[in-house]
Amino acid sequence: MRRFHYTLLRLVSASDWFVREHLTGAGKLAAVSAFMAAVVGLDTHQSLASQVFALLAAMLALSAVLSLMFRAKVSVRRTLPRFATAGEELGYRISVGNTGTRPLADLEVRERFADARPTFDEFRRGRDPREAQRNWVDRKGGYFRWRHLVERRLPERCAGGSLALMPAGAHAEVRATLVPRRRGVLAFDGVDIVRPDVFGLAYGRAHTPLADKLVVLPRRYRVPQVLLPAQRLLQPGGHALASTIGDSEEFLSLREYRPGDSLRRVHWKSFARTGEPVVKEYETEFFERHALVLDTGAPGETEAFEEAVSIAASFVYTIDTQESLLDLVFVAGQPECHTAGRGEASNVHLLEILAGLAPTPPAEFDTLARQVLSMRGTLSSAVFVLLAWDEPRRKLVSALTAAGLGVRVLLVSETPPADAEGLLVLQPGRIEAGLMKLA
Repeated sequence: MRRFHYTLLRLVSASDWFVREHLTGAGKLAAVSAFMAAVVGLDTHQSLASQVFALLAAMLALSAVLSLMFRAKVSVRRTLPRFATAGEELGYRISVGNTGTRPLADLEVRERFADARPTFDEFRRGRDPREAQRNWVDRKGGYFRWRHLVERRLPERCAGGSLALMPAGAHAEVRATLVPRRRGVLAFDGVDIVRPDVFGLAYGRAHTPLADKLVVLPRRYRVPQVLLPAQRLLQPGGHALASTIGDSEEFLSLREYRPGDSLRRVHWKSFARTGEPVVKEYETEFFERHALVLDTGAPGETEAFEEAVSIAASFVYTIDTQESLLDLVFVAGQPECHTAGRGEASNVHLLEILAGLAPTPPAEFDTLARQVLSMRGTLSSAVFVLLAWDEPRRKLVSALTAAGLGVRVLLVSETPPADAEGLLVLQPGRIEAGLMKLA
């Protein structure tokens, strides 16, 4: 039965796409009117309805033939930025050149995205974030699950541009805009140049394959200036590991060689000039190091999970890493730690990682706890973004607090737990208002 529902939804989705892309607004109205006239015209006494159906059907058929006669030889180039942000409008340029011998007029430039329909396995494993609120028919039919899986791969809005007249050999630029619906990768398939037929019912279309991908960063919220504990800790490992664990030594002065000094610190230019061994003296520099711990344990891409990723992205974007290090810690099959700050990657790299993050089984939180506990000796503070508040999470927070770390805990949940003291509970849909309480 599920295979039947999948096949039916796939056919309906393809039909809907064909109507939306090939008929103008007037063409859709004519098609609906023709259908209604056909239903009424089943009564042979309603001769007027039969005549209306015949007229509209003939006009639609003629428009379809005329649309197939549209030919346009064009060259297309799309200029995309490196990143977009979910929920924010992105503007970019599409260059169009008329490589034919005839002028083109009244053109519309449209993006075509890669096929967003899920495979049967994706449909079977997929989950509607609001499935618990659906009735039995909607859950069994899978329509809302299908729509969720399709919409997550398409932008919320996309608008191309129009070209009034393009002489042969001419080039022009249009400004296209789109609003990504969610984080991830937005896949482009090509660009369509369309023009309505003389009746204004159907679009003639010239498709130019132009595959491209755009990384969409998570949605971000405004976060007040959060004052994290500014405790500078010695990062063990010495100067050789400064670029990987945060320890750094700053040049202080030159001095004469002492027995036991490393030859790697000899200042060879001064040695050559004076004839006496001279070494470089360094002063150890301490760094603040903050951990941003993201709980990825969720049964699927629920609304709470997406909000947690957005909250983590908001902190990554807000925390100043010019004079400190920020570790993004999460589980993706295995514990992962990605660092941004001096000598490390930029905050944009952490946002790019969050853009492709997927949920994991809730039971894997124990591996995340072990990873965070192994880092506590080098951390100044930790910010937790959690999806649940149970015994393993309480133990982890208590252990870090006992170790002297400054800890802030944010829980994304519809209902606050009974022991919510010390937690900031954020409800999906009202995240930004809740984050303001951090001030």
